[in-house]
Amino acid sequence: MMDDLNRLQQILADSVIAPVLPAIAPIGLPNWWLAGGAVRNTVWQTIFGADCKLVINDFDIAFFDLTTADDADLSANRAQEMAARAVLTAQFPHYKFDVKNQASFARWRVGRRPYESTEDGVADWLHTATAVGVRLDHHGQWQFFTPYGLSDLLTGIVRPTPAHVYNPDAERKAASFMELCPGLRLMGVTEDC
Repeated sequence: MMDDLNRLQQILADSVIAPVLPAIAPIGLPNWWLAGGAVRNTVWQTIFGADCKLVINDFDIAFFDLTTADDADLSANRAQEMAARAVLTAQFPHYKFDVKNQASFARWRVGRRPYESTEDGVADWLHTATAVGVRLDHHGQWQFFTPYGLSDLLTGIVRPTPAHVYNPDAERKAASFMELCPGLRLMGVTEDC
């Protein structure tokens, strides 16, 4: 696992993610992780090269703050997310940032279960290769959250997370990944590579 973490860090350190990570930390979002497509697509572009047309559409930053999630109309929650987005956009005007409080997820995604932590939210994302988080600690050291390991991400496997095995959204997303990055392989939740 350590070799996989080192490989992931090396890929991300040589990408547009490297200057963005240190800009997120000072914003003060509780228990934040940069996860999702920015991490996944950066890795897959590195592995598959020019044949992989997946791009970073936005930087998904997940955090967990119950104090703003309990706001009746979510205005404090939205203000917190928008303030973080504004700080990052001012520093990186050519990038988009999607900052979401995982504590309020069930309130803006009707019918979904509430999350207990940022990690709980990220682990529930559609695909194992998308549910990978990275951040810098207060000493500038890289930290990783990998609830399903790194094998799928580092070998180009598109696999639903256990909660999304029969989810049509996960199937549609997987099809779009495969179309844009033909080197990827589709696997079921219980299949081995």
